[in-house]
Amino acid sequence: MWRNSTTLSFSSKLLSSSSSTNFDYFHYAYAFSIFTPNAVVDKTLSPSYQRFYSSSAAPSPSPSSDSVLKLGFLANKSDAFRPLTFKASDAIQLVRYYGRCYWELSKARLSMLVVATSGTGYVLGSGNAVDLAGLCCTCAGTMMVAASANSLNQVFEINNDAKMKRTKLRPLPSGRITMPHAVTWASSVGLAGTALLACKANMLAAGLAASNLVLYAFVYTPLKQIHPVNTWVGAIVGAIPPLLGWAAASGQISLNGLILPAALYFWQIPHFMALAYLCRDDYAAGGYKMFSLADASGQRTAAVAFRNCLYLVPLGFIANDWGVASGWFCLESSLITLAISAAAFSFYRDRTTQKARRMFYASLLYLPVFMSGLLFHRLYDDQQSVVGNPNRIVELLSFPEEVTANGKDDRKKKSRYVTASPQGHPPVAYASIAPFPFLPAPSYVDQ
Repeated sequence: MWRNSTTLSFSSKLLSSSSSTNFDYFHYAYAFSIFTPNAVVDKTLSPSYQRFYSSSAAPSPSPSSDSVLKLGFLANKSDAFRPLTFKASDAIQLVRYYGRCYWELSKARLSMLVVATSGTGYVLGSGNAVDLAGLCCTCAGTMMVAASANSLNQVFEINNDAKMKRTKLRPLPSGRITMPHAVTWASSVGLAGTALLACKANMLAAGLAASNLVLYAFVYTPLKQIHPVNTWVGAIVGAIPPLLGWAAASGQISLNGLILPAALYFWQIPHFMALAYLCRDDYAAGGYKMFSLADASGQRTAAVAFRNCLYLVPLGFIANDWGVASGWFCLESSLITLAISAAAFSFYRDRTTQKARRMFYASLLYLPVFMSGLLFHRLYDDQQSVVGNPNRIVELLSFPEEVTANGKDDRKKKSRYVTASPQGHPPVAYASIAPFPFLPAPSYVDQ
């Protein structure tokens, strides 16, 4: 709310002007002050409104006794109380102002990346046919929950963000929006997103979304100021959305659905280590306990990044072996993994800002290429295995003499059929063949 002196000075200006005084200045400014208690003016306001704020700060004579300023009404002996009015342009300005604040509070670009991983998980878990309506609802619910988590993150870190160059202009530290307003926004979109997932997807997806929100806002966020382990907790947060999408499409969590979450988990470590090295001075000013702050030389930071890049190497082969993607994906995955690993190794050998930035850009390229390749080369149910046809299973299992005659080759062939089944659990299938032939075959073989 305005200070009294400012209000009085402005009212006196109105009264001292001619009878053609423009009351729209007062009407808009008062309404705007209701929504922005700190009276911080956005640069997107029209010049006339900016002139109002600049003129209201100037000293002016005190108002006459004939004037009254009261809650949006201006009265004197010649004018009756006049109600608050808005023009269409005023409403557009307000929508733009708060839309911009909500966009920044939600970290919209980061939230859209989360939505992309969730949508990819949904497609991978859908089998032959993708429910477009379900995909849209899952993406919308994920977007709202991610926006809520990011908004709560900024609420808790308002004092820290005010100390950092790259975050001090955010809506909360800059005073463009109040904390109660931000909390109300975060709570509303979080509850709406969770409810949407529960109604249009399933309770498993809604539970994953709610748990991820709690993990991000109430575990990861405070850990950033306590211990460097926050990076690994944040990696778990980033790995849950694709699992959420898979659960929304299939209604369950299977081992095949863990390939993309594993990629997200291991990818985030080199990605964030590069960012933490580049912004280590800013993180130190903000009071965040990042891994790079305790590593002056950067050697340990680079080693952790390089090690996690190597963890990405077998994912393409696992995706093919488990029947999620074709053999071409193995080649593509290997190439892009070697590229990011080479960038990480270069940073390990020469720990400079240039090499860290190169590794950061390589990580930005890796994720969309990996997800696109996984979608393009994914195997449908009828491509994954003949085990998808129950009649074919009976036929294979009804001729044991073929296995006896040909020995291990046919047993291995049969095990590949079982492993590729979308309903199966691949690691269990290996337990029924050499060197563990005494273990029982998985239950899904009998179905």
